[in-house]
Amino acid sequence: MNKMKFAIIGCGRISYKHVQGIVENKDACTLVATCDVLEDRAAEKKMEYLKSCDNNVNTYTSYQEMFVNEEIDVVTIATESGYHEDICIAALEAGIHVIVEKPMAMTIEGSEKMIAVAKKNNLKLAVCHQNRFNPPIQALRKAIEDGRFGKLYAGNARILWNRNENYYKQAPWRGTKSLDGGCLMNQCIHNIDLLQWMLGGNPTKVNSMLDNFDHPFIEMEDYGSVQVRFGNGSIGNVEGTTAVFPTNLEETLTILGEKGTVKIGGLAVNKLESWRFADATESEEKIMKDSLNGEIDSVYGNGHTPLFEDFIRAVKEDKKPYISGEDGIEAVKIILKAYQKG
Repeated sequence: MNKMKFAIIGCGRISYKHVQGIVENKDACTLVATCDVLEDRAAEKKMEYLKSCDNNVNTYTSYQEMFVNEEIDVVTIATESGYHEDICIAALEAGIHVIVEKPMAMTIEGSEKMIAVAKKNNLKLAVCHQNRFNPPIQALRKAIEDGRFGKLYAGNARILWNRNENYYKQAPWRGTKSLDGGCLMNQCIHNIDLLQWMLGGNPTKVNSMLDNFDHPFIEMEDYGSVQVRFGNGSIGNVEGTTAVFPTNLEETLTILGEKGTVKIGGLAVNKLESWRFADATESEEKIMKDSLNGEIDSVYGNGHTPLFEDFIRAVKEDKKPYISGEDGIEAVKIILKAYQKG
């Protein structure tokens, strides 16, 4: 089968992971175009890709022009969050499958529209919650599916980070309500996604307290405490902030149950820190060793490559992507309810 033709829209901070995801799946796909409103950034990602591959890649400053001029099977969207909805819908209406960065959109209505347009056009839509592919996360998910926890009691997602004024000054959209959101929508959404996925989803109640303690130059919160009651009775707790002094402290996910306790930490929720079950079918030391996730170069982790691999397979086999639009909307719903309550 011919290789799938990919294009990248948005060539900023995280786009190198999209290039990596395409390069590391080069037997199945190829990059044909990059697009960014800043032409030099589109050219930079092109050259980054050409270090490993030698096919022709065109650059654009208009995605509309790119859709007209290029034959594209899959587009990946890594722009400012507030632009995801419009670009995604334009791509889907042009007959192109979509992989979109988190959050998939800034509103529930926008997220639902993306899902509906994908269905209408019989196209695939996936959301980059790449940490779901981390080996420790996969091991935890399997333990839950196997019933090893017994009754699930609670889970805790803690994202205690520092983002100083220089970070926000790097781009004018950061910290804005329309294009970015606060720490919950930007920095914490990955862990919130993992928390709700592990605890069964279907939130029935959301409480929150939010504040901006140390970032008067942004429009949104730099600290959020959120409590979620899920449909199975379990309770999720989220503590997220970008106001930790003086540097990042931790990102951890802890799941507590009747017969098990698991805690995952590391730079990108990629390191198993505790693995304790009543059935004790394997040693804690062995499972920690077996679930190592390789070298991590940033908080983005190593999940884009398997996410892209899964998406290519989903398109070829006409099946649901592992992290579909229906999956991606769940964390958005929780965060927006927290914004309403806080």
